[in-house]
Amino acid sequence: MKALSVLFSLILSTTAFAAEPAKPANPHGSMKPAAPMGNLTTDGIAVTQSGKVLSTINVPTYTYVEVLQGKNKLWLAALTTSVKKGDTVRFDEGMTMDNFHSKGLNRTFPKIVFVNKLVVDKK
Repeated sequence: MKALSVLFSLILSTTAFAAEPAKPANPHGSMKPAAPMGNLTTDGIAVTQSGKVLSTINVPTYTYVEVLQGKNKLWLAALTTSVKKGDTVRFDEGMTMDNFHSKGLNRTFPKIVFVNKLVVDKK
């Protein structure tokens, strides 16, 4: 009986000194978010660019918006959006096109960015 209690004590003391089991690696540890959460719209589009609206032109299904970013002027094309001169807007990187001719406006834009999302900042 004494041998059994010594054996039992020995087993308990060895498990107390055993190393902690290794923690599993975080499978998402190296992933970074595409944009800060404040720049994501509800549909997950990152609106990382911004500018002040200088002018707008509406045609069926599209809104053309001229924005000022610092000292640079830039034309955007987005699905119809309620926006007006003086608004501050945020938008995604979009797709840039050079010498784009709009049939609806009968106008050629030297450079225009077709954006997926145009958001008017609330004041």
